[in-house]
Amino acid sequence: MWNKLNMLPAAFYFKLKYFFEDFKNDERGLEVVQVVLIVLIGVLLVALLWGVLSGWLQDLWGNITGAAEEITTNSW
Repeated sequence: MWNKLNMLPAAFYFKLKYFFEDFKNDERGLEVVQVVLIVLIGVLLVALLWGVLSGWLQDLWGNITGAAEEITTNSW
């Protein structure tokens, strides 16, 4: 039982790897559609990541500058 549970990450990795290899090597006439979909998904993921990180970085910068202002006002 534990042996099968230990093999799950490797099985998942190989299934995902072979899925993308088959998807990439599929020659049934949909190459253009596949490329467009991959590019679209990539652009959407980058846009999502950019939005999440920009909000997080703005909050982080606000905390940093707010802490710096607090230190300067409370200094001797």
